[in-house]
Amino acid sequence: MSVKVRFAPSPTGFLHVGNARTAVITWLFCRQHNGHFLLRIDDTDRERSRDECEVAIEDGLTWLGLNWDQKVNQKNRMDVYNKVIEKLKADGRIYACYETPEELGLKRKTQLSRGIPPTYDRAGLNLTSEQIAKYEAEGRKPHWRFKLNHTPIEWNDLIRGPVHFNGADLSDPVVLREDGTPLYHLCSVIDDVDFDITHVVRGEDHVSNTATHIQMFEAISGKAPEFAHLSLISDAEGGKLSKRLGSLSIKDIKNEEGLEPMSIVSLMARLGTSDPIEAFTKHAPLIENFDFSKFSRSTPKFDPEELVRLNAKILHDTTFEDIKPRLDELGLNDLDKNFWNAVRANLEKLNGIKDWWNVVNDPNASVIASEDKEFTAQAANVLPPAPWTEQTWSEWVEKIKQSTDRKGKTLFMPLRKALTGMDHGPELNNLLPLLGEEKVKKRLLG
Repeated sequence: MSVKVRFAPSPTGFLHVGNARTAVITWLFCRQHNGHFLLRIDDTDRERSRDECEVAIEDGLTWLGLNWDQKVNQKNRMDVYNKVIEKLKADGRIYACYETPEELGLKRKTQLSRGIPPTYDRAGLNLTSEQIAKYEAEGRKPHWRFKLNHTPIEWNDLIRGPVHFNGADLSDPVVLREDGTPLYHLCSVIDDVDFDITHVVRGEDHVSNTATHIQMFEAISGKAPEFAHLSLISDAEGGKLSKRLGSLSIKDIKNEEGLEPMSIVSLMARLGTSDPIEAFTKHAPLIENFDFSKFSRSTPKFDPEELVRLNAKILHDTTFEDIKPRLDELGLNDLDKNFWNAVRANLEKLNGIKDWWNVVNDPNASVIASEDKEFTAQAANVLPPAPWTEQTWSEWVEKIKQSTDRKGKTLFMPLRKALTGMDHGPELNNLLPLLGEEKVKKRLLG
């Protein structure tokens, strides 16, 4: 099967958690089938589209490791859209409507009060030439709607299974604004036909849109792709995502939260599936095990704390060779493999490594716990001779036990505080060789 997919963000805002999930799932499916991934920028709304958002979207996808095979901007395809639109007008599938937003709102309110579904009443189809002339004289400009056939609409969704709509129950969608610019619906369908898109992944809030789009595919003699509608994510309690969570952009996650890209990919690839959520350092296993049949129709819960837990596990499992370029970005060019292996198990976020680098390398670190000066001085007197290895710590502890009455926490904690200034952190058997004899003696003796 030749697979062609598209991810189609609108550059009216930054790439956020919700559409990053769609991008991840679309990309994994595509790469599993050695398919073609199209990045389509839906920028027909020129007033709201911003270049900085387009750049941020591309940067976000690149950071997540989601490459694309082709990119297209809808703003550059207006001639293509207009040609199809004129044909649909001639075919009677697009028709002019002159209601103002206020008039449409009143119609909707009236229908709801009568217990009738708020669908457009197709008044635009029954306008006389005199009525149209009157509206034009008033300076009104029409918006244009796609005329749905009142017939069954059906497809087999890759996640939801069989889906059924009736065209008579749906409102004819607006496809052209008053200023003549096309809206998302028709442009998307035209693009999917022109670029031979075989599969579309989108949120379940687009299910009714998909029903109207299927008729648009038929109207322009195009083949509809297969659809997979994802359940929308909720917050950790199952409620609607708060503004804070819902607007959590990939840019923020990278720059402000300091998380690793694979923490996002790991969570979004498995959220809402029957597979356990695990930390992955590479895309390959996620690609290999991807399957739409694993996705549930229930609402998955998004917990930012889970991102932090995944992030920590990813750092703990990342090799020095893989993390080295990131360390260089942080200005830690001198940090070596031994140091990384010693402290990585204590990191939640990578920038936390700076604190441990300073603890180990700052020659003026004042970290001794004054109430234990007598004990730490005794410990200093029985330090094993250099060179030190990972076994030096256990040798030293045995000597301390023999020369003092300390053991357990009363032995370990004063030494940890004296050497690092903290009551937690990397294993001291790993830290001791990194600190070296001179710094250890200085900190123990204060």
